[in-house]
Amino acid sequence: MEYYSRQISRLIRELSALPGIGAKSAQRLAFHILNMPEDAVEALSASITDAKRNVRYCRECYTLTDEELCPICRDGARDHKVIMVVENTRDLAAYEKTGKYEGVYHVLHGAISPMLGIGPNDIRLKELMQRLTKEVNEVIIATNSSLEGETTAMYISKLIKPAGIRVTRIASGVPVGGDLEYIDEVTLLRALEGRTEL
Repeated sequence: MEYYSRQISRLIRELSALPGIGAKSAQRLAFHILNMPEDAVEALSASITDAKRNVRYCRECYTLTDEELCPICRDGARDHKVIMVVENTRDLAAYEKTGKYEGVYHVLHGAISPMLGIGPNDIRLKELMQRLTKEVNEVIIATNSSLEGETTAMYISKLIKPAGIRVTRIASGVPVGGDLEYIDEVTLLRALEGRTEL
């Protein structure tokens, strides 16, 4: 039995399809949106539509941005000879919150997972290898400590080592099975500072 009108039910259904939003949260959000001033709802709707239309991959590191180059890649003060490889943009943001990393990033948009049918050609490895034709001193592999993350780290290490570039892995301050986006800044900083040679 439907408790709400068709449009309210549709709004709740659409909101509950978002990751991490259950039925009760979707219901709370729906009623909050319905009680917002119309101009605020239009601004929210426009920001979602604009982001979907305008956000794309940075042509250098492949993070999400609304410009050709993201702010980190444009920053001349960053050390462009040190590249940290992460699985997704949320992991990049987690490291940026430490305020201590001064290099640049490369976002893979996934990890190698044979069980899920995700191979090396399904993530941004080819683009990483193209970046390494420029002057690079170190590649820090900061994939998650999951089976997929470890598999990806070892694969990248085997690809890069013949080029003579230093390859390091973040230290074990990050718990096995943990996702970087949920780990506090102190733990991430310890993991970065304690990284080891692969």
